[in-house]
Amino acid sequence: MTAYIIRRFVQSLFVFLFVSMTVFFAMRLLPGDPILVIMTPEEVGRVSDERLDEIRHEYGLDRPMMVQYIDWLVHVFRGDLGNSLIYNTSVTDEIKKRLPITLYIGLLAMIFSGILGTILGVVSAVKRGRWLDSLVTITANLGITVPSFWLGILLVFVFSISLKILPVQGYTSPFSDLMMSTKQLIMPVFCLAVFPLATVARQTRSSMLEVMGQDYIRTAWAKGLKERIVISRHALKNAFIPVMTMTGIVFRNVLGGAVIIETVFNIPGLGRLAVSGIITHDYAFVQGVILVMVTAVLFINLIIDLTYGWLDPRVRYD
Repeated sequence: MTAYIIRRFVQSLFVFLFVSMTVFFAMRLLPGDPILVIMTPEEVGRVSDERLDEIRHEYGLDRPMMVQYIDWLVHVFRGDLGNSLIYNTSVTDEIKKRLPITLYIGLLAMIFSGILGTILGVVSAVKRGRWLDSLVTITANLGITVPSFWLGILLVFVFSISLKILPVQGYTSPFSDLMMSTKQLIMPVFCLAVFPLATVARQTRSSMLEVMGQDYIRTAWAKGLKERIVISRHALKNAFIPVMTMTGIVFRNVLGGAVIIETVFNIPGLGRLAVSGIITHDYAFVQGVILVMVTAVLFINLIIDLTYGWLDPRVRYD
C-alpha cells in the first residue's frame, strides 16, 4: 500500500508539473499585452516605450519565459501563487476566499447527483424493460447532452423572471442567511448536478445489470433471500466499483462546469475568478485557479483508487 501511494504521488507530481508548464506558456501565447490592460486609454496613448519596458521589468515580464516559469514554480511550492497584475493583490489570499464557495456548491452537486443517480440506476436495473427503466434511461440521456449554460439561462427565465420564485443571481453564505443561501443555490447546484446525475445513473444501471447475472447473485436468490438483501448486501457493493471510477471523471466535470455556472449565476467562486483572469490577461489568477483545480482532481483520484480495496478485498496494490 505504501509503495503504491508513493508511486501515485510521483505520477501526480509529474502531471502537476506538466499542467503547470502548459498553463504558464499557453497564457503567454494569448494575443495582447497585459501591461496595456492595467493602464487607462489616456495612459496608453502617451506612455513611451521606455516606460513600458520599465513596467515590464517591475513585473518581471522582460525575463526569458523559462526563467519566469522556474521562478514562479519555486514560489508555488512555497505556497505563494504570486500577485495579480491588475489588482496587485495576493492570488493565494483571493483563492482562499473563493475556494470554499466553489467546493460548497460542487460538493452539494456531487452529493445530490451521487445519491439520486445511484438510486435511479439501481431502480432502472431492477425494473429492466419496464416503463420506469425507459423513463430513467431517456432522462439520463437528456441529462448528458443538455448544455449547462443553456439550462441555467432557462431556469433563470422560468423560476426567476417568470415565476419570481428564486433569486436571479448572487451568493450568500449559509452562515449569514441560510434561507437566502438555499434559494440562491438551488438553480446552480441543479445545473452542476444534471450531468453527474445522468452519468452515475447510467453507469450504475450498467454495472448492476452485469452483477445481477453473476453466479453468486443467483445463489443468493436460490437461498430465498429478499430482494432488498440481495441488492444491498451482494449486488450493489460490487457494482459500485465502476461507479467510483466514474466519480473521478464526474468531479472534474463539476469543477469545469463551475466556470460556466458561476459566471451565469454571478457566484464569486474560482470559476468566475478564472474567467475574469482570462478576459483581463491576469496570468496569476488563471494559473493559480487551474493549479488548485488540478490538485483537487489528483487528490480525489487517489482517494478513489484507495477505495477500491474497501469495496473489493480482491484488489491488491502491488
